Amino acid sequence: MGDRSEVSPKDRFLTVYGRKPVLEALVDPGLTVDKVVLADTARGPAVAEIQRAARAAGVPVRRASAHRVKVLAGNGKQDQGVLADVVAPRMRPLAAALSAARPPARVLVLDGITTPANVGMILRTATAAGVPGVVVPRRGVAALDPLVVKASAGVAFRTPVLRCGTALEAAERLVAAGYALFGLGAAEGTSVFTAELPRRAAFVLGGESVGVGPEVRELVAGWLTIPMPGEVESLNVSAAAAVLCFELVRRGG
Repeated sequence: MGDRSEVSPKDRFLTVYGRKPVLEALVDPGLTVDKVVLADTARGPAVAEIQRAARAAGVPVRRASAHRVKVLAGNGKQDQGVLADVVAPRMRPLAAALSAARPPARVLVLDGITTPANVGMILRTATAAGVPGVVVPRRGVAALDPLVVKASAGVAFRTPVLRCGTALEAAERLVAAGYALFGLGAAEGTSVFTAELPRRAAFVLGGESVGVGPEVRELVAGWLTIPMPGEVESLNVSAAAAVLCFELVRRGG
């Protein structure tokens, strides 16, 4: 599998862009901003206010080309020439979490979930339920951008996010580390309310349209389903994640 555990900036920060979100991050006493990057073309009262707030918070401000800011933000239409890297203190590489003295007992793995609102709501729910790890791969899943942060109502900054390249890499690492891998499916498997779950388990939440991907599916040891006696075929993935998370709470974690 190779060593893919190098710590990337994306394993330490959540990047927010746009003048209002950056200013809100700078003045929030509960957040630590690592740096602000301003486009060399950014001017005006709003930019001056950001610069004042950054000085007051002791946050360095760097200038870059407008193109560079767009590249860093990953959104050329809404960055408004400014971005900030906000420290996410509970975010770390999956490999680091698995090699820790006390690795997380239960983790969620996001596979192919591309709607930012769903990712944000899953992060909020998992944090509320005390899930000790949510694997958010860098590829194949919605980027951890301001849309995700907004959908999480700001909780994404405090979520124990575990980073890796892909969902397949995560599944391989988890299985190698002794985790039982369960897939959450709409029509197959054992009820999530009655299934026997080992202490060390990972739960894969598949994408909005195709569910768990075929490569990850091959590593799944068991399938869980949510009983739905009503005439509904399936739940939105964030709603299904909420049911799973709070079933784990009911069981005592």
